[in-house]
Amino acid sequence: MKKLILLTILLLILSIVPTYGEEIQSYTETAVVLEVLDLGDASQHVQLRITSGKYKGEIVETVNHLSGNYIYDFPVKENDRVVVVIEEHDNSIEVFISDYMRQNYAIYLAILFVALILLIGRKKGFKAVVTLTITLFTILKVLLPLMLKGYHPVPITIAASVFITIITLFIVAGVNSKSIAAILGTTGGVLTAGLLAYFIGSKVRLTGMSSEEAVMLTYIPQSVAFDFKGLLFSGIILGALGAVMDIGMSIASSIEEIHRVNPSLTRKELFASGMNVGQDVMGTMTNTLILAYTGSSIPLLLLFMAYETSFVKILNLDIIATEVIRSLAGSIGLVIAIPITAMVSSFFIKKDKEEDKTHEEG
Repeated sequence: MKKLILLTILLLILSIVPTYGEEIQSYTETAVVLEVLDLGDASQHVQLRITSGKYKGEIVETVNHLSGNYIYDFPVKENDRVVVVIEEHDNSIEVFISDYMRQNYAIYLAILFVALILLIGRKKGFKAVVTLTITLFTILKVLLPLMLKGYHPVPITIAASVFITIITLFIVAGVNSKSIAAILGTTGGVLTAGLLAYFIGSKVRLTGMSSEEAVMLTYIPQSVAFDFKGLLFSGIILGALGAVMDIGMSIASSIEEIHRVNPSLTRKELFASGMNVGQDVMGTMTNTLILAYTGSSIPLLLLFMAYETSFVKILNLDIIATEVIRSLAGSIGLVIAIPITAMVSSFFIKKDKEEDKTHEEG
């Protein structure tokens, strides 16, 4: 794995440093395989038609070298769609197969996802698509670019999370006491998760460098001095946001429905009802977070079991401690959101009722 990282870094450096004596420009494009001839030296002679970019429509030939390791090789057959790197020299071009083209199926799946949301959710489904679009735009066009410019990740992630929460809940539920209660509960839970992770992470000296991607960030051409601990805690905040927002809205909606059926209930009784709902949802939601984080680490956990690694050593590894704190901090934030939402929601609903009664009497 270290060799792979070093090779990737070397390729990145070579891609931005021109060869002495000539200027090389490279493009990443898509292509379709027209013909494949297997050579005797574990290589393929491949004829391709470029399907995007400057050289779209051109027929080119290349040798697809195979090492025998399925992790790194991309053996192709006729009609396969692939991603290619085109290197433009002074008087010629070279083409290399760099990966299989997977984007079409991802797009088809996304279209199916949106279609199902609109078909089943109708008007609310449309609102969900709008909020999802805003969330993706905020992350991809605001949050990540600001991080890449060197801004501290934690405060801008908190600001982005609050913005996403407000916009999402106001669009989905409207501007009312229910959505305000859900916003306050979600914000309280997410902030709790982030601050707790930051405090505990500092105490156990998490580096934020447990992933290969974080290591590779130290070699990017922008030369940004990243706060890797901050990036770690930003990821924890964003990872917990969806589940915490879900439980916040569930409790606020439940309390509103209970009050609508029985307006005579006191704040204390509404709060107790909200807590009962939260306790039921809490069991499945905490499992959701734990299972999501555990699921992404299955190969690593299997390695530990295969080599019978000591449990003490496992728990004290940076990468494992990171995932443990990530999942537990997120789950604690989710649990904290329950009483906050229940308390705020029960207070606002009875307050609105009292104000309506005052207006009627006036």
